Amino acid sequence: MINSVAPQSGSLLLSEPFMLDPNFKRSVVLIAEHNDDGTVGYVMNQKSGYYLQDLIPELPNASFPVYVGGPVGNDTLHFIHRCNDRMLSGAEIAKGIFWGGNFETLKLLIQNNEVDEAEVRFFLGYSGWDLGQLDKELQQNSWLVTNNYDSGFLFDDEHDNLWRNVILGLGPKYAHIVNFPENPQWN
Repeated sequence: MINSVAPQSGSLLLSEPFMLDPNFKRSVVLIAEHNDDGTVGYVMNQKSGYYLQDLIPELPNASFPVYVGGPVGNDTLHFIHRCNDRMLSGAEIAKGIFWGGNFETLKLLIQNNEVDEAEVRFFLGYSGWDLGQLDKELQQNSWLVTNNYDSGFLFDDEHDNLWRNVILGLGPKYAHIVNFPENPQWN
């Protein structure tokens, strides 16, 4: 197993470069919860094509992009944020990053232009693993796990480069991975 870091809330999962599952192709997943029931996380770098205003009619000016959180529950809306000083709710999953909270408060903050895209990220659906499932995938080297990352990357609009930037942040041992072709047959 390449990973020496055990997954926990706030960890990032980085898909190996040749992962066949299109839901996780070169993805960065932020783990929101990892416990005896399993694991829940959100794919941070797959935009859905929707904006919050498309999904919440009472927020007609909310041009926040909505991301595909994963293949589970695609009819549900989730969010993480960095505005706990105003939300006063949500579970801290990493330093300064909160999962969920009072959605009515968040809607008011958005309506009053008191929160911006660099502070909150919305997701349709989530990524989920049953107890032991993620551990099995880690043993198969399907994922790299890190707790050492710049949380600003997660809220940056450069979602296309997120996987690459986080891999490079792992250091020279893994930097060569970013140059692998997306399809090994292209080599």
